[in-house]
Amino acid sequence: MDVLNAVNAVEASAEVPLAASTGALGVVLPIVGLAVVALLIGGFILTKRKHDAEPPPPQPHEQPEKPDQRTHIEEHDPHSSDRFPEDGHALSPYELKDHGNGPLPPDEERPRG
Repeated sequence: MDVLNAVNAVEASAEVPLAASTGALGVVLPIVGLAVVALLIGGFILTKRKHDAEPPPPQPHEQPEKPDQRTHIEEHDPHSSDRFPEDGHALSPYELKDHGNGPLPPDEERPRG
């Protein structure tokens, strides 16, 4: 009987701190929840104010005009080849061998000097 009373005494003492901490936890969690909700609402309001302060997007008549001539000139890349294999199949990495490792031919348009 003494062992049973000792076990019951230990269980009773273990329940007291849990009951005391539950009250504090019940008060702290709603406060933390309200703080998180307030932060989310505040962030939304600040983002909305920042968005409202931005200028509106341009109207169709305010868009820039298209230029008469080309402004972009395509140049040939000396590293790439436009040739395909004669038989029509794509090259695998092991079939490339030394492609791209050789020296570039000198630029013909620029005078050397």
